[in-house]
Amino acid sequence: MAENIRRLPIGVQSFEKLRQDGYIYVDKTRYVYNLAHSAGQYFLSRPRRFGKSLFLSTLAAYWEGRKELFEELAIEELEKGNADAWQPYPVFYFDFNGENYQRDTALDDALDKMLQGWEAIYGCQAQGTLSGRFQKLLATAFEQTGRRCVVLVDEYDKPLLEVLEKDELEEHNKAVFKGFFGTLKSYDKYLQFVFITGVTKFSKVSIFSDLNQLRDISLLEEYAGICGITQGEMEKNLAPEIKNMASALNLSEDDCLKALQAHYDGYHFDPRGEGVYNPFSLLNALADKRFKAYWFATGTPTFLVRRVRQVGLDANRFTNRTLYADEYSLTDYRYENPDIIPLLYQTGYLTITDYDDAADLYILGFPNREVKYSFLKSLLPEYAPIAVPSSGKDIYALRLCVNAGDTEGMGDILTALFASIPYTTGDAPFEHYFQSVLYMVFTLLGQFVQCEVHSSRGRADCIVETEQFVYIFEFKVDKPAQEALQQIEDKGYAAPFAADPRQVFKIGVSFDSEKRSLAEWLVNI
Repeated sequence: MAENIRRLPIGVQSFEKLRQDGYIYVDKTRYVYNLAHSAGQYFLSRPRRFGKSLFLSTLAAYWEGRKELFEELAIEELEKGNADAWQPYPVFYFDFNGENYQRDTALDDALDKMLQGWEAIYGCQAQGTLSGRFQKLLATAFEQTGRRCVVLVDEYDKPLLEVLEKDELEEHNKAVFKGFFGTLKSYDKYLQFVFITGVTKFSKVSIFSDLNQLRDISLLEEYAGICGITQGEMEKNLAPEIKNMASALNLSEDDCLKALQAHYDGYHFDPRGEGVYNPFSLLNALADKRFKAYWFATGTPTFLVRRVRQVGLDANRFTNRTLYADEYSLTDYRYENPDIIPLLYQTGYLTITDYDDAADLYILGFPNREVKYSFLKSLLPEYAPIAVPSSGKDIYALRLCVNAGDTEGMGDILTALFASIPYTTGDAPFEHYFQSVLYMVFTLLGQFVQCEVHSSRGRADCIVETEQFVYIFEFKVDKPAQEALQQIEDKGYAAPFAADPRQVFKIGVSFDSEKRSLAEWLVNI
């Protein structure tokens, strides 16, 4: 029986372990072949937990000549008849995962530790600067093996992302990188292949300014599926797991596939490229046979949600196709840049949804349900601190009122949410808070009931539907709630529900911009 157990590679970052221990492997080795035979220098940006480390480990195994690990994979056939294939090269694999870089010398210590391991292999003395020692290793490895060196750098930006709000330490770590990896430019004659991964490509970091040949493949269609899992790969490699999940949830396989797609698919790294699933969430969902926010739960974006509020970004822009960026800003991040959109894209909270050819701009939005609802759930308390489960004034409490037809309770919760909004003189106008909080509240409510938020004229501001009730909302700022109710009547917003057996509530809401509060809540049946 044990022989039939299929092992999902959740969190497995070692290609050797994955292959030797019999884990399911989604074959990405055609990308290894294409990159290796181009013998260049590359940079790849992808969000965290997206398979970058496993891919780098696969590259390392290839360059080390570990042919036995690649049996029955695409690259085995591709390399057939190539006499130069599977020759071992000296590989320097810099892994910046697993360290805490909050200490002043943490990056220096991590580099020193890695260099010491290679110095023991090649018989070099641990003397001089970090960059000088690395130069010595490259030259010595070439002299001893007769082959040029392979340099792989995994999550280079982790020592920078961890200290974004510590200016001195961030500058120190940038300076360390400038001195250390600047070595690669002057020692190009010793290099066979370079591949660097990270979440974001930081401007003014020497890795990029000094390596003139470094090719950024992050937004190229041919590499759109290099990390993550495509629809075809999922259905080919994970069919038994999908069948088991569907059975456990009493779903048809088609409905299970649609639900998986809605929750975890939708990442695009080129507007023409095939979409990919977040592999961490997909594999966990299949293992647990549940739909949960697995990826989001591994790292709450506290810094990002705080920045979204600070820069006054209207929350409804996340889904109305008005978020955009050019290619340069998507691939080159500067901390002092007031535009938070590129970092939201690079960290995986936004993805490419379309491309404007005329303006040469990428249109961005949430990739899927997991990110959409989890991000807005984290963002709402930044605007309305009381919106947490322990308060009884959160989305789940509002849902209970909506399902029960309790319009008084709904009014109390929304009044409390707006009363909890902090205010300082430097804050955005109330209009921004009013629109953002309403958008987040009703979008999050849409997880549980049918909810439409409208911004166009001729339609109600918001319509919420349950099995028993229909709620038609009209919102006003500095105008009477009665005027909002009258607009519902005059415009015939309730007409589509005239023959509907459900009870229809017409709700007029007035907000006071001076007091920054919900001033009136009127209900007609």
